[in-house]
Order: sequence, then C-alpha cells, then structure tokens
Amino acid sequence: MVIDCHIHLMPHPGETQAQAARRTLAAMDRLGIDKACVSLGDRLIVQPNATELREQNAWVASTVALAPDRFIGFVYCSPNHPELSLELIEEYAVRGGFRGIKLWVCQLADHAGNDAICRRAAQLGLPVLAHTWVKVTGNMPTESTPDHLVTLARRHPDVNFIMAHAGGDWERGLRTVRHVPHIYPDTCGNDPEAGFTELAVALVGAERLVFGSDATGRSFASQLAKVTGADITDDQKRLILGDNLERLMPA
Repeated sequence: MVIDCHIHLMPHPGETQAQAARRTLAAMDRLGIDKACVSLGDRLIVQPNATELREQNAWVASTVALAPDRFIGFVYCSPNHPELSLELIEEYAVRGGFRGIKLWVCQLADHAGNDAICRRAAQLGLPVLAHTWVKVTGNMPTESTPDHLVTLARRHPDVNFIMAHAGGDWERGLRTVRHVPHIYPDTCGNDPEAGFTELAVALVGAERLVFGSDATGRSFASQLAKVTGADITDDQKRLILGDNLERLMPA
C-alpha cells in the first residue's frame, strides 16, 4: 500500500473538479500510488476567513466523495478561528471520516490558537500535518520553520505531527526534529535531491518518515523517486511509502 500523505486538488484553468480528480487518479495509477491525503481546497488562501475556511473543507469533502476509496480528507484548521476549527473537526473527522488535520501558514505553528485544535486531535488520535519551511529568501511573516513546530509539539506530546516538506531546508529540518519522536517528517515539496531519504533514515529512522508529493505543486513521479530510488532496504521503503502513515491515522 502506497499512501501519499500530502496532495492538493487544484484544477487547471477551465478544468472542473471531477476532471482534476480523474487527472490526479490517472497519475496515481501510473505510479502505483493507492491513496492520497487531500487538504486545503481549490486555491491557496494565506489568510482564510471563516467563510473561506468552510468552503475549502467542503471542497475537500466533495473531492473525497468522487473517489472515497482513493482520497483521504484532512481537516483544514486555522488558529485564527479555533472555535470554527473545532466545529469543522466534528463535521468532517468525527462524522465525515476525515483522518487528519492540516495547518498551513495563517499563523506560526506555535500560535496559542492551535492548542485547542491539538487537544482535540489528541482525543481523536488524528495526526496534524503542519507546513514548515526555511527559505533563503525569507519566510512569510506567519510561515513556520521546524523550530516553531517543535515548540508546538512539546506542548502536545500526545499528538503525532507530520512535518510537511521536512522543513524545506531538509538537512536543517531533520536535525531540528530528530530528538522529538512524535514529529514525522514527510518527503514532499523539495527538489528530488540525492541523499535526502538516506539522511532522513539515518537521523530520524525509517519508522518516522512518511511519503508525500505535494501534488499538484510537484509531480508524483519526482517525489516518489526520492523513496523508490533511495539506497535503503525494501522494508524501510514500505514503512515510508505507507505503513507509517496508516499507523498514524485512525481507522
């Protein structure tokens, strides 16, 4: 079982949601990707208001409904709207079958508004997929680095966090979280540079690394190749490609 922990279904110009889903599934089929976790919505909104947050989650729900055996929903939450986020968790995770939570860039990961979201995640056993990046050009003011995620994770030791993009600057990101066992770096978003997966396995272990592509922003093929082409064992590849994520998500 190969599960991509991190995709976004964003249509090309003139493309319907159903067409975008079929295109995405066809690409997954070509590469042997069985399932993919979908978050955010049909477009990127850095500071979603309450209406937009509802709309973005409804988009993911309708995406999952197009292929419920292939797409897994993650609830898009915002520390700017903690009460609404809790309502969305009830609607889409408790009653709707979503299996994780997504935090993006509206506030830094260690923002106090994320605490209520994380407490509910702990109660439900939901992993929290949190965007992290370190940019040489400078992060957005509310864009988290791995250090911000470490601060949040230490406040919530009962939550399993997926560190999106392994921090962008992956050598720094992996070293930042290596001693925080409930942070799981994902493989997505970076260029397919040689040595990434081998270093990740050496620093955090294959049992803490999860496969993600960040499609459609990145291609499935280039991101999958980071794992399939890595100089690691087949057992380690199986953990990264699906077994670890399946263990982190509620049934």
